[in-house]
Amino acid sequence: MPLLSGCGPQGGVDTRDAAASATGVQDRALQAELEQQERIASAHPREHLRELQAIESRAAPGSAERLEALSQRAALLAQLRDRSGHEAAVEALKAWPESSPVRAQIPLALMLARAQWLKANGELGAGVRLLGGLADMDAAQADRRMLWRATELRAYMQGDYGEVDAAVESGLKALEQARAMGSRWRAATNDATLAFNYFRSQQFDHALRAAREALETAQQDPDPVLMYSVYTILGIVHSQDEDPRLSQQAREQALQYAREAQAPGLQALALGNLADYELRSGNYARALELSTQSLALAHEGGEISTEILARHNMGIAKIGLKRLDEGKRDVLQAITMDAQREAGSYTAEAWLELGGYLEKVDDLPGAVDAYHRARKEFDAVLRDETRKAVLEAQARFEDQQRQREIRLLNQDNSLKAEQIRTRDLQLKLWAEVGGCVLLSGALLALAYRRIRRTNAALAQTNESLRVQSERDPLTGLANRRHFQQAIAQRTREGGLRGSLFLIDIDHFKRINDQWGHAAGDTVLVEVARRLSSVLREQDLVVRWGGEEFLILVNSEATEDARQLGQRLLDQIGGQPVDHGPLRIPISASIGFASFPMAPQDLTLEWERAIDLVDTVMYMAKAHGRNKAYGVAAMQARDRDQLLALAGRIEAAWHQGQVQLVSLLGPVQEGRA
Repeated sequence: MPLLSGCGPQGGVDTRDAAASATGVQDRALQAELEQQERIASAHPREHLRELQAIESRAAPGSAERLEALSQRAALLAQLRDRSGHEAAVEALKAWPESSPVRAQIPLALMLARAQWLKANGELGAGVRLLGGLADMDAAQADRRMLWRATELRAYMQGDYGEVDAAVESGLKALEQARAMGSRWRAATNDATLAFNYFRSQQFDHALRAAREALETAQQDPDPVLMYSVYTILGIVHSQDEDPRLSQQAREQALQYAREAQAPGLQALALGNLADYELRSGNYARALELSTQSLALAHEGGEISTEILARHNMGIAKIGLKRLDEGKRDVLQAITMDAQREAGSYTAEAWLELGGYLEKVDDLPGAVDAYHRARKEFDAVLRDETRKAVLEAQARFEDQQRQREIRLLNQDNSLKAEQIRTRDLQLKLWAEVGGCVLLSGALLALAYRRIRRTNAALAQTNESLRVQSERDPLTGLANRRHFQQAIAQRTREGGLRGSLFLIDIDHFKRINDQWGHAAGDTVLVEVARRLSSVLREQDLVVRWGGEEFLILVNSEATEDARQLGQRLLDQIGGQPVDHGPLRIPISASIGFASFPMAPQDLTLEWERAIDLVDTVMYMAKAHGRNKAYGVAAMQARDRDQLLALAGRIEAAWHQGQVQLVSLLGPVQEGRA
C-alpha cells in the first residue's frame, strides 16, 4: 500500500515512529516465540536450548524479552543438570545492566533459577526454603510469567517435600495468577498439580474435580506436552476407582501424547505410570517389562524422579513374582534415592506400598517392618497434630479463629486495665486536691471490682476456648493437643505408667471410596461413641488422627489391659454402623501394652510407648485385621535393650524374648 504524503510533519514518514512500530512488532513476535518455548521446551531441552540462545541474540540488550529467554534457558540447563551452563546463566543474571528497565526483576529471576537447580538435583528442602522468599516480594511489581513459574514450582516442591497443605495453598495462588494472565495452558497445568496434591492428601473428591477442570481447560488450548501432563494426573486420580478402566485409558492416552511429543523423558514417566497400573492389576510380569523400559529411558535422560519410580515398580513386580530378595533390594534402592533428595511424601508412600505387597506374599515380618517405617515417615512428613493435615484444615481454621478471639479479648482486657489505671490516677489527684479520701476510696473499690469481674469473665471465656481447641470437632473426643498436654503432666516425674491402646479402623479408605466421605464420618463418630461407652470417666480417649484412636487408662495390670482390649474389639465390630439405609460392617486392629513393662518394670517416654503399640497394631493388621496384639512382657534388662527388642518385635516374639497376647474380634458377616 502506498504511503500517503502529508501524513508526517515534513510531508513524509516519521522514521522514528516507523522504527518504534517495527520494534513493537518484533517484541510481540519474540514474546509469542517465548510463550511457545515455555510451553513445550521441557520435552526437548537440548534442542530448545539452542532456540532460546537464538532468541536471546535477537532481543535487545537489557530487554524484558532477553531476560525471559535467559530465565527459560536457566530452567532447561537445570533440567539437564548442566552445572557449568547453569552457573554461567546465573552469572549473566547477576551481571544484568543496572540501567535496564527490568533490572528490578533480577532477584526473582535468580531465585527461580536457583530453585530449579535444587529441584533437578533432588534438594527439595533447600528449594522449598529458598522459594519461601516469594512471600516478601511485591507481586504487583513482579514479572507475571516468572512469578507464576516460581509459585507453581513452589507448589510442586512443597508437595514432594511433604508439606501438602502448603502445596495446595501455593497451587491455588498459581492458579489465580494464571487466570489473571488469561492463560489457559497455565491454568490447566496448575489444576493438574492441585489434583495431584489433593490426591496425596486423600481428598479424592477435590482431586477428581481439579483433574477434570484441568482436562476441560487444556482441551481449549491443547498441545501434546500439556495433554500428556493432564492425562497422567487423571490416570493417578482414577487409580482409586473400583473400575480400573478409566485409569488404564488415561495412562495409555498419556503415553500416546508423550510419543506424539517425541519426548523420551515423558515416555519414560508414562511407561512407569502404566507399570504402576499393571502392578495394581496383579500383572507383575507385564509391570516388570514396562518398568525395565522406563528405567532405560529415564537413566539415559538423567530423569532422577522417573528412575526412582521405575526402580520401585521393578522391585514391587519382582516381589509379586516371588523374587523377594531381589525385589526388596530394588525398592530399598528407590527409597534411599528418595530419602537423599528429601522427598518425604514419596518415601512414606513407598514404605506403605512395600508393606502391602509383602503382606500379599506372606512375608509378615517384612510387612510389619515396612508398615512401621511408613508410619514413622508419615509422622515426620506431616508433623502437625494429624497425618491428614489437609482433611482437618477446617478444624485448624476454627482453632485459629478461637486463638484470635482470645487475643482480642486479651487486648480488650489490657485496654480496660489501662482505663482503670487512668481512673486510679484521677482518683488520687482528686483525693490530693479535694481531700475527698473516702469518696476516692469508694470509687477505687468500685473500679477494681469492675475490673475483677471483667478479668473473671475473660478467664472463663479463655478456658472455654481452650477446651474447644483441645477437642476434635467431628467426634467430640480429645485431640492430639490435649493428649500432649495431659501426658506431659502425667509423665513429669518419670516414664509413662498405665495401659496404652492404639486403635485403627480396618479398611477405612475402602469405606470412604465405596460409600462416600459422609459415611466415613458417620463411622468415625459411632466408633468414638462405642469407645467412650466402654471406658470410665477418668480414662483418656483421643482421636489421634484420621481413623486412629488412642486410649490411656490408669491400670498397669496386663490382665486388665487384655480384658479391655477384648471389650474394645467386641464393641467396635459387634454391630454394623447405620448410615441412612446402609449398614456398614466395621472392625478394628488394636495394639496395646502396659507400663512399667514386665518383668523388669521398665518405663518409657510416652513417644516411645506409642511407637511400641503402633508396631504391634500393624502386626494385627498384617496378621489379618479384626484382632489385637498386646505386649505382656519383654525380656530386657534396661531401656535400651527394650527399645532394641521393640525394633524387631515380631522376630523377638518368635524367639521367645517377647510375650504377646493375641485377641480376636467378633465374626464379620461382610465387609464394606
